Amino acid sequence: MTLRYLIIDDDEHFGRVLCRSLERSGAIATFIRSPEELGDVEDSPQRIILDLRLEHSSGLDLISPIKQRWPEASIIVLTGYASIPTAVEAVKRGADNYLHKPATLQDLISTFEGKSVDQQQAEVMSVDRMEWEHIQRVLNENDGNISATARALNMHRRTLQRKLQKYAPR
Repeated sequence: MTLRYLIIDDDEHFGRVLCRSLERSGAIATFIRSPEELGDVEDSPQRIILDLRLEHSSGLDLISPIKQRWPEASIIVLTGYASIPTAVEAVKRGADNYLHKPATLQDLISTFEGKSVDQQQAEVMSVDRMEWEHIQRVLNENDGNISATARALNMHRRTLQRKLQKYAPR
């Protein structure tokens, strides 16, 4: 049976490359850039790769409508801005798993198949990663308010903004 994937990501280049990689592995892949294009998807996907931060919306807000339309589909939230609170929120809303970029094609496939990703298990969390997780936790406690988070962390607001613009370290 050929698996059908739906990729929802506002990064055109990333989405197209991932789509081609999945097709080379024998899957059928559809790529869309925004929630507005969901209505154009005709085939029912079995596996959905959803970016957390879309251009004008949050991928978290799409999980429920996707689950209503395709209840049997598995959803992996993929993001460059990984944090424990958003991972928990994604799973609460119905996502099957959560991966941070950069994730390889094999990481994605293994995660959909319920297998552990050896690299992720073997890695010890770096100091940079622990700092990132802490910042995300405090940011979540302050409802996304950058100024309040910077005060709570005793950090300059611009420094915090620069840290938040970077991809999550591994």
